[in-house]
Amino acid sequence: MPVVEKQVVLTLNNLIDDVHAIDDRYDIAGFKRCVAKSYEWLESAFNHCAVDELVSGRAVFVDTLLQHLWQLFELDQIDNLCLAAVGGYGRAQLQPHSDIDLLILSKRSLDRASRELVGEFITLLWDIKLDIGQSVRTVKETIGLAKTDVTVATNLVESRRLAGSQAVFDKLTKDISKNKIWTSDRFFVAKQEEQQARHAKFHGTAYNLEPNVKENPGCLRDIQTIGWVAKKHFGEYDGWSLVGHGYFTKQEHAELIECRSHLWRIRFALHITAGRSENRLLFDYQTDVAERLGYGTEGKASVESMMKAFFRTVRRVNELNQMLMQRFRHDILGEKDYGSNALTPNFELHDGLISPTRADIFRAPEDLFDFLHLIADTPAVTGLDTDCIRQVRNARRQFQDFYWHESAQCREKFMQLMRHPHFFDFAWDIMHQYGILQAYLPEWNHIVGMMQFDLFHAYTVDEHTHRLVKHVNHYFSPENKRFPRCGRIVRNLDKPELLYLAAVFHDIGKGRNGDHSVLGAADVEKFAAHHDLSKADTDIIVWLVENHLLMSVVAQRRDIYDPDVVNEFANKVKSHVHLNLLYALTLADIRATNDNLWNDWKASLLRELYLLTQKALDNGLQCQLTIFERVNENKHAARMLLADSGYAEIAIESLWSRLDHDYFARYKPAQIAWHTQEILNFKCDSADALLVKANNTTTKAGTELFIYGKDRPALFAQVASVLDSRNLSIHDANITITHDEYVCDSIIILDNDGNRIDSAQRLDKLADDIRSQISAPGRSHTNARKISRQLKQLNVPTKIRFYNRQDDATLVELEALDAPGILAKIGHAFVDTNVTLKLAKISTIGERAEDIFIVTNEAGTALSPAQQVQLKQAILNKLDQLEDIQHDA
Repeated sequence: MPVVEKQVVLTLNNLIDDVHAIDDRYDIAGFKRCVAKSYEWLESAFNHCAVDELVSGRAVFVDTLLQHLWQLFELDQIDNLCLAAVGGYGRAQLQPHSDIDLLILSKRSLDRASRELVGEFITLLWDIKLDIGQSVRTVKETIGLAKTDVTVATNLVESRRLAGSQAVFDKLTKDISKNKIWTSDRFFVAKQEEQQARHAKFHGTAYNLEPNVKENPGCLRDIQTIGWVAKKHFGEYDGWSLVGHGYFTKQEHAELIECRSHLWRIRFALHITAGRSENRLLFDYQTDVAERLGYGTEGKASVESMMKAFFRTVRRVNELNQMLMQRFRHDILGEKDYGSNALTPNFELHDGLISPTRADIFRAPEDLFDFLHLIADTPAVTGLDTDCIRQVRNARRQFQDFYWHESAQCREKFMQLMRHPHFFDFAWDIMHQYGILQAYLPEWNHIVGMMQFDLFHAYTVDEHTHRLVKHVNHYFSPENKRFPRCGRIVRNLDKPELLYLAAVFHDIGKGRNGDHSVLGAADVEKFAAHHDLSKADTDIIVWLVENHLLMSVVAQRRDIYDPDVVNEFANKVKSHVHLNLLYALTLADIRATNDNLWNDWKASLLRELYLLTQKALDNGLQCQLTIFERVNENKHAARMLLADSGYAEIAIESLWSRLDHDYFARYKPAQIAWHTQEILNFKCDSADALLVKANNTTTKAGTELFIYGKDRPALFAQVASVLDSRNLSIHDANITITHDEYVCDSIIILDNDGNRIDSAQRLDKLADDIRSQISAPGRSHTNARKISRQLKQLNVPTKIRFYNRQDDATLVELEALDAPGILAKIGHAFVDTNVTLKLAKISTIGERAEDIFIVTNEAGTALSPAQQVQLKQAILNKLDQLEDIQHDA
C-alpha cells in the first residue's frame, strides 16, 4: 500500500471505514456515496495538502474499495485468480479522474460461473461511477500480448498485486522479466521511438495554445518514460535508483520530483475543474485552473502567469529527459565507441554529440559564448551529450546573479555570434533551448514562457521568436526552394545580422502594457548603443522592429490596388532596402506565429504589395503611373490568352468597355480572360439569370467563385450565408459594378482546412445552392454552423472605424469575434442602410475577424457622418443578434 502523510490520514481513514462498513456487495447506493465523498475530500483538501499526498491518498482509497469488493464477491475463494493494478494505477498514483487500470489474471481460462462472477464485479465498479479500464486474461494470453505490444508490456512493468493469488501474480512477473519477452535494449528503443512520435504530434514543442499536461513534450509522460526505462533496466525504480547508479545527481533528482509535483498539481486542478479525466489545458478551463492554483482572479493575467510557470517547468523536464534518455541509450544499447574527435582542448565530438573533456568547463559566462561559437564552426555537431547538458545547466544557474550583457567580453562575443554565417543553424537553438539568451538579455527573460490568450498566436512569445529566426535562417539555405525572392534578398545583404536582430527584438516588448512595437524599438535602440552599432545600422533595426506589422496589416486589411494605399505604404517604407528587409521579416513572422496561418492567399497579397511598392519606388513614388501600367499590361496579357478562343475582338472590347480601369488593375490576366469567356458564353434567358462559376486555376490564393448578373439587394449577404453554412471561408471579395448595373463579383474561398475545394462535384453543388438561395424568398440561408468551443471563451470587443477616400467611397474597418454567419449579417446591414458594397477584404486573425469594406451611399459617394452612424448601429445590432443565436446554441 502506498505511503500517505499524516495530515491526510485522518480523513482517508474515515473514508476507508465507510467502505468497510458496507457488507452487502449489491449496496450500490452505499458504494456510490463513498466514491462521491472521496471526490469531495480530494477537492476540499487540494488547497492545503501536497498534491503528492492526494495522488497517493486516492490510490489508497481505491485499493481499499477494490479489495473489499473482491472479498464481498468472494472472488478470493477462486483458485489461481488475481486482481492487479497496472499502468498509472500500478504506480500507486491516481489523479482525481484518472482511469483505474485493472488486470484480472488467471492461471488458466475461467469456468462459466467464475466468468459470471467476475462480470458482476466489473459491472458494479461501473455502476458506482469508477472509471475503470479492465482486462480479463490468463497468464499465457497476457504474455502473448506483451510480446507484441509495447503498451501492454509497459503497463505490466508497473503492475502490483491488489488481491487474490500471489502465486499467479509472481508467475506473470517472472515470465515478463524473461529476456525473451522484452529485453532492456528492445524496450528502450520502443519507448524512445514512442516518445519521438508523441513529440512530433505536438510539432516538437509543448509551447502550444492548449497544451496537454500529460502528453506534450516536457510533460508527465516524459517523466514516466524515464521511470519505465529505468525500471526495466534496473529491475526496480524509486527515483533514487538513478542517483545510486550515477545517472542523476541528488539535486537533479529533487528537481525532477519538484517538476512532477508542479505538473501533477496542474493536472489535479484540471480534473477537478473539468469534472472528468481531461488532460488538455483548454481555454474553457484555464481561468478556473489558474484560480485554483493560486494565480489570482484577474482572468487573462492570471492565466498568463500560470502558463509562464508551466512552460518554464516544461523546459526543465525536457532538459532532464534529454540527459537521461541519452545516457540510457549509450549504456543500454551498448553502442561501440569508435573514438572521439578532438575539437579543442576543452571539447570533443562523439557521434555528433559535443562533449566536454573535463568537469567545470564553463568558468565564466564568456565560456558559454565560446562554446556556441565552436558549435557554429562545427556543422558536424548535432547535439549535446549528457555531461555537456549538465554543465550548461549548472553554468546558467551559477552565473545568475547578473545579466551577462553587462560584461563587455560577453557583448563582444554575442555580436560575433550574430555575425557568424552558421550561428543560426544549430547554435541558436542551443542558446534558446538552454536559457543562455534568457541569462544574457533581461528583455528576453521577460518573454520566456509568455503565453498570449488568443487563437492567433500558437506559441509562447519566445518560442514564436525562435521559430521566426529559424525561418529567416532558412532563406540562406540552398534547400530554400519555396521562397526564392527572400533567398535573393538575404544573400544580397551586407549585414545579415541586422535582419536577425530585428527578428530577435520584434516581439520583445510584449506583455508590458503598451504598444509592443514601440517598446521593442526602444529596447533595440538601447541594445544597439550598448553593443556599439553604428547609427545607420541602428536606424534600420529600430525601423524594422517598430514597423514589423506594417506590411502584414496593409496587405491583409487595405485595398492594395488603390494607388493612395500603395503610395502611402511606399512613403513609409522609403527605400528598396527597407522594403526587402520588411518583406523577408513579414513572411517569417506570419509563418512562425501559427502553423495554420500561412497559405497561398497571404503569399499572393504580400507578393502583390511588394511588387507594386517596388514599382512605385522605381517611379519615384508616382504610384498612379504604376496602376495605369498594370491596367495596360493586364489587358494585353488577357488578350493573348483569349487569342485562340474564337471570340471576336469587338465582343471582347464591348464587354471591357462596361468596366472601369480599377477592374483591370485588380485582377490577373488569367482571371480577366476567364471572366470574359464565362460572360460571353453566358445565356442570359431572363433578367434574373445569374452566372455562378468556380475555378481552381486562376489564382493560387484559393478557389475563385465568380458571380455575374443583374445587380440586386443582399447578393453578397446571401452568398456569404451559403458559404458559411458549407463551412467555407471567404478570404477576398471584389465587387465590380458595370456601367449598366450588372454585378461582377470575384470571391476567393477556402475549405475549413485552409485549402482550395478540389471536388468538381462539390463546386457544382455549391453553385446550384447559391443560385437557389438568391432566387428563393427570404433573406439568407439558415446557418448550420455553431460557434467553436474556443471562441466561446474569448472576448473580442467589436470596433468599427470609418475612413472617407476623398469623395468617392468610404472604407469601413471592422474588428469583431469571428463567429459563424458574421459576413451575412454585415451584408444585410448594408442593405438595410442603402449602402452599396464595392470591395471586401476578409482577414481572420485567430479568433478575430479583421475585415475591411469599401462602400458608397445611394448617390455613389462617400458616406456622410450621419450615414456612418446609422451603418455602425445597424452592424452592431446585427452582430448582437448573431451573438444571441450562438449563445442559445
